[in-house]
Amino acid sequence: MNFHEIEEKWTKKWEEAKIFEADPDDREKIFVTFPFPYMNGPLHLGHAFTSTRVDVYARFKRMQGYNVLFPWAWHITGEPIAGAARRVAHGDESQLRIFREIDKVPEEELKKFTDPEYIAKYYIRDSKATLKRFGHGIDWRREFTTTSLHKHFNRFIEWQYITLRKKGYVVKGTHPVVWCPHCKSPTGDHDRLEGEGASPVEFILLKFKYEDAFMPAATLRPETIFGVVNMWVNPSSKLVKVKVDNEAWIVSKECAEKLKEQKEKVEILEELNGEELIGKYCIHPLTKEEIIILPAHFVDPDNATGIVMSVPSHAPYDWVALRDLMEKPEELEKYGIAKEKVKEIKPISLISTPGFGEHPAIEICEKMGIENQNDKRLDKATEIVYKEEFYKGVLKENTGKYKGMKVSEAKKILVNDFINESIADRMYELSERVICRCTTKCVVKILKDQWFLKYSDEEWKRKVKEALNNMKILPEEARANFEYVIDWLDNKACARKTGLGTPLPWDKEWKVETLSDSTVYMAFYTIAKHIYKYNIKAESLEPEVFDYIFYGEGEAKELEKKYNIKAEILKEMREEFDYWYPVDLRVSAKELVPNHLTFFLFQHVALFPHKLPRCIGVNGMISIEGKKMSKSKGNFITIKDAIAKYGADVTRASLLYSAEGLRDPDWRGKAAEDMKNRLKSFYNLITRIISSNDERKDVKNIDKWILSRMQKHIRQAIEHYENLNNRSAFQVAFFDVWQDIRWYMRRDVVNKEILLRVIEDWIKLVAPYVPMLCEELWEKLGNSNFVSLAKFPSYDSSLVDEKAELAEEVIAKTHEDIENILKVTKMKPKKIVLYTSPSWKWEVLKIVN
Repeated sequence: MNFHEIEEKWTKKWEEAKIFEADPDDREKIFVTFPFPYMNGPLHLGHAFTSTRVDVYARFKRMQGYNVLFPWAWHITGEPIAGAARRVAHGDESQLRIFREIDKVPEEELKKFTDPEYIAKYYIRDSKATLKRFGHGIDWRREFTTTSLHKHFNRFIEWQYITLRKKGYVVKGTHPVVWCPHCKSPTGDHDRLEGEGASPVEFILLKFKYEDAFMPAATLRPETIFGVVNMWVNPSSKLVKVKVDNEAWIVSKECAEKLKEQKEKVEILEELNGEELIGKYCIHPLTKEEIIILPAHFVDPDNATGIVMSVPSHAPYDWVALRDLMEKPEELEKYGIAKEKVKEIKPISLISTPGFGEHPAIEICEKMGIENQNDKRLDKATEIVYKEEFYKGVLKENTGKYKGMKVSEAKKILVNDFINESIADRMYELSERVICRCTTKCVVKILKDQWFLKYSDEEWKRKVKEALNNMKILPEEARANFEYVIDWLDNKACARKTGLGTPLPWDKEWKVETLSDSTVYMAFYTIAKHIYKYNIKAESLEPEVFDYIFYGEGEAKELEKKYNIKAEILKEMREEFDYWYPVDLRVSAKELVPNHLTFFLFQHVALFPHKLPRCIGVNGMISIEGKKMSKSKGNFITIKDAIAKYGADVTRASLLYSAEGLRDPDWRGKAAEDMKNRLKSFYNLITRIISSNDERKDVKNIDKWILSRMQKHIRQAIEHYENLNNRSAFQVAFFDVWQDIRWYMRRDVVNKEILLRVIEDWIKLVAPYVPMLCEELWEKLGNSNFVSLAKFPSYDSSLVDEKAELAEEVIAKTHEDIENILKVTKMKPKKIVLYTSPSWKWEVLKIVN
């Protein structure tokens, strides 16, 4: 058999028969979507894993008799493509190497890659062909791209933002954003080479007086100021005394540059070395006590201010650093600090938390056996303590007027008090390093007169939480991640000035950024085919037209007169939207929960409160041979390359058998080869059964057993399919059924009629995973229809025979016992005799019992 020939044959037949083109009818519908991929490169195995989960579900529901729509589109908004084109124009060798060696772009095409539009069109053309070869059942009549390159979709985004602004969800204001100093624009997730998902994090700066200046200690936990026993400075860091507005601060040199983007007036007064401060004292802003400054190499000068306060009772890093200093007096001697000074430091407990004693940080470090401040487990220890204390902790007597308050409630009150008393300030830092597509390191900028999505709106958040409570989240454990994101999500810049995108309709110098035009575009799928079919002009798609289609507002006849779209067509578009919406399933990777997937919820609540999504599936992030997939490091496999080496069916099955739930799938070449061999054996076994003449007609216990077992496999497989448990579904549908068929064929001459019934169900059970191979086998069974449209097996309780299964279990266990005895004794008997009690003895036993 040849996988590629079979795959080419059936993908062609599907396309000719148009079996995946879905139109409204009287059946119950299922509308599934995959986040449109970004077209700055070929589709890779990460896309393959998530999109195949969608395709498998779509195929399963289609076979169950639902009217299933699985559409596709392409994302090209923002800086990535424009940035790549600039780098090609400038002869950037690393970019050219990626295009040549990883993406395998022919030289004659690469010459045209100075044009961002051409790059997008090249990858769209290439990726569409790949998806067809990969076996995805997509309705291509609804395809589109983002940005002004697709004028009709452009009009849809204009309607989206006009409507959001009208509802008060788009506002102009001052807010921290991830900022590229080179592009002079906010940098969205897809506009980044590194740091996708990173966002501005608010640090509270607590001002400790030092000589004629302040040392602003940056913290995420300002309530712990009551437990500060020392300060940390990295002795090798470069510090500066800087004038911030009307105060002098001592911060790291890196921090001073960041402050320039966040404060009104920043002026560097003098430079200092970190070691100059070690052993000296600063003044606690509340107690006015002297606090010693100690050396700590874990302090990163490029994180916030480079000044850290030490709370060893509640911060594992602080406790371990203090313990390290006590165990290494030579470090103290270097700075003229007496060992006794550190020994005198006593942790101050200020939070009472259920499950922890007086000093949670000390407890958890001892429990986890943390050795020193280089121990990687410190991050986990910190996460545990911080989380438990934030949600369950209560402030103690020594926190003054805040005593008895929950940490989660006190933080906001305390920060406002401290700022009003001028002992605290704010600064924003990135949650991780971010590099723009233009290769510039990003910072946080307080941006004025910028357009934001008002995700901080409490009423909006409340409605989103309500929507989430009514939705199915798969796996259920991902729900808590959404709840967490909804709580902390703040206003987000929705436009930038560079790259590709839809201009804001009321402020054309700004373009809607990449994570802001990818939230409700699924609605456009429902009407895209009409736009193409009836050749509707983009200029006719005014906001009123979309209001009619999506909300039923206005009259079709009046709109026909104003915008030259026939009333019948408008009604058809409205009916199509009303039939398909809402989205029944959207699947994406867990890294998109903090941004895209949560924004998807917010904007549906705002724009389609009557048509809210029904289910979101979340999955892990793919790695290659145990390492994170990375294009720049060459650890990268495209779908096209995987198909060429293994075949589409093998790639699909290997990917989905590698993980389920939130676990990260790991692509292994060896596992793919093994899967290839198994699928070949699957094919060979079924073709051998079909052509076999060795059979019997009578029905024995073993026949009842195989039919009974099959019903249980069907029931389990359906449950796993419904819950997106892809690995489990394939285990049951493919491997468990196979194991039973092997046993059945070993036991006796087969009843071919019964075995073929089982084989027919087996092919249908596996078809969503390996659809092309199953089409071939389905045809060999003598079927003229597509297995992709065949009825999925349903559980039939009348075929379940517990007695037959129990009897077969006794035989199987007896067989296993005999084999084990022979293995241990190394005997080769001519005859084996089995002894069992006569029936009268069993009767006596019943009477006695």
